[in-house]
Amino acid sequence: MTTPDGQRTLQNEPTAMSIHKIKTLDSARDACRRLKQSGKRIVFTNGCFDILHPGHTRYLSAARELGDLLLVAVNSDASVRSIKGPKRPILDERVRAELIAALECVDMVLIFDEDNPLRVIRALLPDILVKGGDWSEDEIIGADVVKNAGGEVKRIPFEAGFSTTGIIDKIVARYA
Repeated sequence: MTTPDGQRTLQNEPTAMSIHKIKTLDSARDACRRLKQSGKRIVFTNGCFDILHPGHTRYLSAARELGDLLLVAVNSDASVRSIKGPKRPILDERVRAELIAALECVDMVLIFDEDNPLRVIRALLPDILVKGGDWSEDEIIGADVVKNAGGEVKRIPFEAGFSTTGIIDKIVARYA
């Protein structure tokens, strides 16, 4: 594979554009502190993002519009298996993180191992915690932490007609 400037890259190597957005929890926490000190509003969301689809991209674009920086926490492979079952994820965590990082609306990405993002939310204390409209506010993990720190919780309307499970089912039905 060749980059636009003629450099040869390995096929399985993340692009420089996306790799710099993928952070550890410690580096994301440091970046968030600096950005908050400069008056920036940090928006946080999380998810598996197993097979990226328009529901995901529309959701993430809407989330980004709520603040100055969008940080997305992606469930690790072990976390996805725990939540979704042994046949998932379809794409591994590094690939999913790279895909999310490649989106223009996303500023930072991190991978977390737990079944829920509470530890990450406590570490980052985002100004705005976002989930899809299919979550009621009392179900949103970390909502109390963010509100107690003076932040907000926002729900973005759910995009009907898009789901990773639906895509998998369609592929199996057509090609099984």
